[in-house]
Amino acid sequence: MTRFREPAAWGVDRAYLVTTVAFAAMAAMVAGLLLVGAFPAAAVEPPEVASGVAVALLPALARQSLPLIRELTAASCPELPPLWVVAQVQAESGWNAGLRSDRPGGRAGLYQLDQASWMAAGGSPWASDPPADGAPVLAPEDHLRIAIRSVCADVRTVTAHLNSTGKPTAPLDAMLVCHVAGCARVTGSRTGVPAPGEAGCDDRCVALVQRYLAAVHDDLTRFTTPAPATAPADPFAHGIPAAPVGRATPGAPEAWQGGATGCAVPDPTGDDGCLTGATRHGLDAVGAAFGGWRGGPVVHSAGCWDRHAWNPSSDHSRGEACDFMVTRPGTFAKGAELAGGWKVAEWLRANAGPLQVKYVIWQGRYWDPSVEDDPGNWATRYTGGGIYDVRTATGGHYDHVHASFRE
Repeated sequence: MTRFREPAAWGVDRAYLVTTVAFAAMAAMVAGLLLVGAFPAAAVEPPEVASGVAVALLPALARQSLPLIRELTAASCPELPPLWVVAQVQAESGWNAGLRSDRPGGRAGLYQLDQASWMAAGGSPWASDPPADGAPVLAPEDHLRIAIRSVCADVRTVTAHLNSTGKPTAPLDAMLVCHVAGCARVTGSRTGVPAPGEAGCDDRCVALVQRYLAAVHDDLTRFTTPAPATAPADPFAHGIPAAPVGRATPGAPEAWQGGATGCAVPDPTGDDGCLTGATRHGLDAVGAAFGGWRGGPVVHSAGCWDRHAWNPSSDHSRGEACDFMVTRPGTFAKGAELAGGWKVAEWLRANAGPLQVKYVIWQGRYWDPSVEDDPGNWATRYTGGGIYDVRTATGGHYDHVHASFRE
């Protein structure tokens, strides 16, 4: 993308042309390679979960298009969850396939692509500019086949950049920045999302990027399937359960003081993989506090490093996270096991400072040090980010406590 603009669905004039020629050329090259089959497929596997889309809440065209979206993403871009396609198109065009600029050089269709981006991803040249009724860019199926290919190329390009630089932004969020503001905003910023003054992005630019990210994430939340009746719908209103029988509340752990180590410490929970020093310290601290992490009375097993091919930005693949299983995998925790999981989650939260805890996920809820509890609840709702099916015991973290640790 070479143009910084507000999505047409927001009803704002698109302007603010910026120069990102070098990166645009690279993006076009990547898209072209993807088309001819020379672009190597990312080493990813689709997650063993449903797409988690609340179909009944979708606009009519989105419901009609969902089978095609699932087919296209599963076959050629498993890194791009169907839910993200639905949410981004909602932010771009409100699922109005005929939406187009009334001026030459503008954007058109569900994803609001300009002609250069459309052609770079394999679309045919427009017979007129703006395109006329009946043009392929305005036909939902034709548009999605080309646009998903274009978005996938952006996802893979920014993923490679984030992995090589260690920037903390999730690839799908970086893709959004790339789409709305130009990929140079990703490569030229410290984190992958520009701050004022970075990558030629002034206050107005930053505000627009943030509004776009917020709009897509709002739609991700809105279109995510809620947790099923078999999972506790509101398990936090009663407060944190008492400690399991025979276990007193653990005391405070020793603080991690080793600084950043990189993923260099062996992971004892698996046959291979590595952990950061802080993560290994956190694993050992949980084991010491709750009677062990392998076959213990509270934590039945733990798993830390994992390739997480379906989610390359996962902290697990960086050795920065552990899952503490408190019941049989795939089972909703109940009774003493549920109480034990609550004690682990709350202990991690209470000791986030000394343990360098970045965030905790448990029972369909998410907490990090910046999160305030929802009224009557613990932390805030976990959406799965469009990657994990929060309806399942594992996807919603009802069978295990996830903890990520800062370097």
